Amino acid sequence: MGVSVKTVRWCLAALLLLCLAAFFLADYMPHPAQEETAVPDDRLAVQAAAALDGRYVCLTFDDGPSENTAAILDALARYQAPATFFVTAQPINEPYFDQLPLIQAGGHQIALHSASHRYADIYKSPTDFWLDIKQLRQTLSAWVDVEQIHWLRFPGGSTNTVSHRYGGKDIMKKLVEEAEEKGYHWIDWNVCAEDATSAHPNAAAILQNIQQDATGKRVCVVLMHDTAAAGQTVQALPDILAWFSEQGYQFCTVEQMYTMTKEE
Repeated sequence: MGVSVKTVRWCLAALLLLCLAAFFLADYMPHPAQEETAVPDDRLAVQAAAALDGRYVCLTFDDGPSENTAAILDALARYQAPATFFVTAQPINEPYFDQLPLIQAGGHQIALHSASHRYADIYKSPTDFWLDIKQLRQTLSAWVDVEQIHWLRFPGGSTNTVSHRYGGKDIMKKLVEEAEEKGYHWIDWNVCAEDATSAHPNAAAILQNIQQDATGKRVCVVLMHDTAAAGQTVQALPDILAWFSEQGYQFCTVEQMYTMTKEE
């Protein structure tokens, strides 16, 4: 029994729609696939390790504030652990902007990530990226003093390659140069919880991912996420804090680490 021309056409149309959906949804994904992100640039952690005695850890949370911010702050408070929040201004963040003053009041650092976090828009050109950052600063200004915010993290990291699809292969090099010209400090990470990957690790796996990456490092910059989907990160956080404490690490914000490094 042969396959009708109508059936073949329907299958081809369905396949085309799936391909188009995958292409456009990739632009909305908060984080590019692993193969589209090169090894993060950990130069600041390396510099700090060379300059400082002892062990230090910067816990960082991307993409908040969210419904999980309050629980993250509670866990950090129990260990008196300052952290750095690289925030966004997506519609999903708006109901939780009232958490921003609480983040600062808890001794934590607020830093810039992106307003839209949409790769297809922010990485079309350096101009589009800085317009996005300007929008983010304008949004945050209703809640915190943005003049005191001088740190950012590029979505996907400074070495991501997904941006090449939109702005060419030199887009990240140009943005790094311009960030420094504009007076911004930027940072990637050297320890990753992998809590925003398609693997969707549970709390135990998140802890294990961090422990494996942190092994042998005296200065750790840990990438985690503060999103509605970060429930397992929240569950893992007390154990993460306890483990770093037991290993003799001192908690600090990214800015505190940078300041200590420059003072040495």
